[in-house]
Amino acid sequence: MDKVDKLSVKIFADGADKVGMLEMYEKSYIKGLTTNPTLMRKAGITDYRDFCKDILKTVDDKPLSFEVFSDSFDEMKRQAIEISGWGDNVYVKIPVTNTKGETCYSMVKALVELNVKVNVTAIMTLEQVRRVVDVLDADVPSYVSVFAGRIADTGVDPVPLMTEAVSILKSKPASELIWASPRELLNILQANEIGCHVITVTNDLLKKLALIDKDLTEYSLDTVKMFYNDATSAGFKL
Repeated sequence: MDKVDKLSVKIFADGADKVGMLEMYEKSYIKGLTTNPTLMRKAGITDYRDFCKDILKTVDDKPLSFEVFSDSFDEMKRQAIEISGWGDNVYVKIPVTNTKGETCYSMVKALVELNVKVNVTAIMTLEQVRRVVDVLDADVPSYVSVFAGRIADTGVDPVPLMTEAVSILKSKPASELIWASPRELLNILQANEIGCHVITVTNDLLKKLALIDKDLTEYSLDTVKMFYNDATSAGFKL
């Protein structure tokens, strides 16, 4: 864990399970938390407002992002203003488009002018990054969340795109780039190497942090022992 503590990229825990979120919040290397409607649905959350406010009773000193969930920009704006009012550490996640593909840029600009701290999410192209950064304010904190893991899922190396995104964000010093949807621990080190500000990591992936710098010969032996023990426990015979 010493290497994790020395990373410049900030690790945000991504989840919607209350126990898991509060467990991660207590860890010094977790600098913030995020969630989204999909994770909340999987966790069985039914009352959005109550869940968010309940988490904020404990998580009040680290950045915490909650997402709007309307397809109408007027309603998104209303939700964003309410969510923003729940706490000084709250960032409002705004999807880069609605389900019709209509872009959020004008609404984000309006929210930023009201000093709402936004987290523009589901971004996957440099054009989207540029358009979002154009409407941000140099003095209002915000996040630009690029789904690097989903980009990688399409067979495209996300590192060059994320590297360019880091450069684009330099024009807005109060804004930070998030490497979202990582698929493996290596992504944390990649994000750190290119100067990405934040990476969001699920609890399942966070549990593997102890593997960083693990001796590979030892890891090989551990794997052999796992196969042997599982075969023995299963009572396999030939």
